[in-house]
Amino acid sequence: MLHVAAALLLALGTAGGAAAGASKGVDCLSCHADQSLTDQAGHSVYVDQAKHKASVHGSLSCTDCHSDISDYPHPEKLSQVACETCHSSEAGDVDASMHKKAASPSCLACHNSPHEIVPVSDPRSPVYQLNVPRTCGTCHGNQDFAKQHGLANVYQGYMDSIHGFALNKSGLLVAASCVSCHGSHKILSHKDPQSRTYRTNIPNTCGSCHAGTKAEYFAGIHGRKLNAGDTKAPVCIDCHTAHQISRAENVAWQAKTPATCGSCHKKQLSTYSDSFHAQVSALGYVEVARCGNCHRNHEILPASDPKSSVAPANLVATCSHCHAGANASFVSYRPHADTRDMKSFPALYFSARFMNLLLGGVLSFFGLHTILWFIRSVVHQAGNHASVDTNA
Repeated sequence: MLHVAAALLLALGTAGGAAAGASKGVDCLSCHADQSLTDQAGHSVYVDQAKHKASVHGSLSCTDCHSDISDYPHPEKLSQVACETCHSSEAGDVDASMHKKAASPSCLACHNSPHEIVPVSDPRSPVYQLNVPRTCGTCHGNQDFAKQHGLANVYQGYMDSIHGFALNKSGLLVAASCVSCHGSHKILSHKDPQSRTYRTNIPNTCGSCHAGTKAEYFAGIHGRKLNAGDTKAPVCIDCHTAHQISRAENVAWQAKTPATCGSCHKKQLSTYSDSFHAQVSALGYVEVARCGNCHRNHEILPASDPKSSVAPANLVATCSHCHAGANASFVSYRPHADTRDMKSFPALYFSARFMNLLLGGVLSFFGLHTILWFIRSVVHQAGNHASVDTNA
């Protein structure tokens, strides 16, 4: 017990208290080097000297942090160490963060024992890039914790995502981890305009890694609208989600893109659903044109823009990606023509009505024919049975 060890120090004599200040580190370890040492609450107060010396705090003496110790034996209950004494900038960021507002655990919850803290570049550190998801997941992967604080349990979604796979399975340090998007200390609510995950800031946050995609996005209509102040303009998470991000080459993800785009472009989704492309896609075919194949994925431009992939002058080149023999006649096809819009597409409207009537008429005729033929067969069969019974 700590109070027993302190009594031993007192027995050895503390008359040279002032002189002892020069060797407080040695004096502390005369007790705290004992692995069985605990305080009155039963918590271990053992300090591994080798790990402490190898830590970022190894050059400090004990009283640099435990400043309320003035002599030996010291009181068993000491004041909490103030990390902000040295780390004022980080402490200021934490004070402004969601963690502070949520009264979450102290620095040690992320950085581990203060006696064994190693640089963030050290693979042993809990905040080393490969270890960050697991460290954050201690709280954010805990279902009870998430429920208590009204948080979504995002840990497993991230681990299954392309970012999580690249980081944890492939060991790529360049893969995005929690701090890549949320920051490390000044983590703000996604509702805060200063947050890295605030809606209008997301393209720049994602763009810190995906620079090429960011340039394409801001060159397109969605990015232009966002820059013009339209906060409803689609951003990265609207199409890719925030945590459970799949590879764009993934077949299941590609199959969902029309519905994703259609959440905003409802009319276009309706007309696309009527098309050959959509119907073949619904049957499970992979090599089928979807929104991105024609409109591009990020640099999406209106047809009136000469640089647009669906501008009249560029349609042959766009369709040729799938249809090698595409020509001017081929691209006269209207993929979003609405058969229900008589004003804009009168010929198509009446053609569709005629085809529906023709189809309904043919099915009705043959349906009636089948019923009458069935009745005739039943009557004929009954007559045959009656003849057999008479002859008998």
